[in-house]
Amino acid sequence: MPRSRTTLTLADAKQMLEAGEAKAVSFGIPYNIAVVDSGGALMAFSRQDGALIGSIDLAIGKAVTARLFDKTTAYLSELAQPGAPLFGIEQSNGGRVVIFGGGVPVRVDGEIVGAVGASAGTVEQDISVAEAAVAAITLSNA
Repeated sequence: MPRSRTTLTLADAKQMLEAGEAKAVSFGIPYNIAVVDSGGALMAFSRQDGALIGSIDLAIGKAVTARLFDKTTAYLSELAQPGAPLFGIEQSNGGRVVIFGGGVPVRVDGEIVGAVGASAGTVEQDISVAEAAVAAITLSNA
């Protein structure tokens, strides 16, 4: 019997981007926000007017990293410090792993269905924007 996989829909991704954008506006910072599906492929991306060009790849990288390891990038950052169990993990996967806060897996009914990454502000702001995006879909499915 074929195995089915649950993933975000495009409508979910758009809803997440809208919530993340609203949070970014509350900070007064133009953001880059990326949403990936359960396989880690980019589904949707938003670059608000004036968002940092260098943050484009970071937002996408954070989303992909959160899905690759099914952990927040903030938590991976803790695990990747010198002497910690995952020190050097950012060199894996062709060096595309981003290990600072702003990447969050999306879980619906306990199953990971995708991830979001946000980049442009402080690490704390990036986490907040990503969490707002995740809350938009997880709260609506509660």
